[in-house]
Amino acid sequence: FYNYLNKSCLWEGMMLRSFLAVCYLPSSVAFQHASTLWKPSSVGLRPKCCLTTQRLTHTSLNLATMPETAAAATDPWLELNLPPLILGSGSFTRKLILKEMGIPYQILTRSIDETSIGDRSINGDASKLVLELGVAKADHLVDGIRTGANYVDFARVAREEVPDANTNEEMIANEGRGWLILTADQVVTQTNPQATIDGSTRILEKPSSVAQAKQFVSSYAVHAPRTVGSCVLTHIPSLIRVSGVDTARINFIPTITGDLVDKLIQDGAPVLACAGGLMVEHPFVKEYIEGIDGTEDSVMGLSKDLVWRLLTEMKSKLAEL
Repeated sequence: FYNYLNKSCLWEGMMLRSFLAVCYLPSSVAFQHASTLWKPSSVGLRPKCCLTTQRLTHTSLNLATMPETAAAATDPWLELNLPPLILGSGSFTRKLILKEMGIPYQILTRSIDETSIGDRSINGDASKLVLELGVAKADHLVDGIRTGANYVDFARVAREEVPDANTNEEMIANEGRGWLILTADQVVTQTNPQATIDGSTRILEKPSSVAQAKQFVSSYAVHAPRTVGSCVLTHIPSLIRVSGVDTARINFIPTITGDLVDKLIQDGAPVLACAGGLMVEHPFVKEYIEGIDGTEDSVMGLSKDLVWRLLTEMKSKLAEL
């Protein structure tokens, strides 16, 4: 599917570049109109999906040679005009999701002891837990950047953006723009199989063993899991912060069993690194999914809708400085 998109978008991009070379685009509206209607006849008429438009924007068009208003109109991140983003997470899926969103980022992490934070008891508040963890990750990382504990790693990240900075303070200031730090956390909640009468819920985190992962997965045949994920955006040096939570419910068919975990491990899937042992993006798991109440990216650990909402909120707050 992605190979098809790459080929078709490359062709559309080449034709659109030729079209733009002989036309002057006076406004972002004109650019949007042209990029929406231009259809090479050799490809055939078909609806222009957002995936195709995104691939056109990021792989086919040279934004540097276009009018600034037109370039911003094709890229929501550029239009927001926010400070550069640091992803405070090593999660593969979160990196993948930000890439799909077209948001450039640098990675900088600092580990914390998550087990000492929050309430994981039966009927505990999962939303509160993931927010507390997301904030704790951000605070720990920000402290490392500001005090110099993460100086070497931060300098590596910052040099590309601020090549002439001589001190840690100058790198943090980033010529008055600063930086955005994104941290996140996720847990899985489920009706407690040992207490189905009172309807209590339990919080599932990353399985501690293959055996526990199998217990989690086999229980999904009867009790549908729900992912609860937080996103925390922190601006430095101002320390302005916005945060939110998104949830999704995954409905599995009754034939799912713990044997699926063995298949995933044999395929090299990092089951033990996923909350609740869930990997909905894996083809082996998709076979057992009846439906998702919510979005797949939210289940994977980072809601795209939530990220865009928080970025917009952050822009408003920074404008008040």
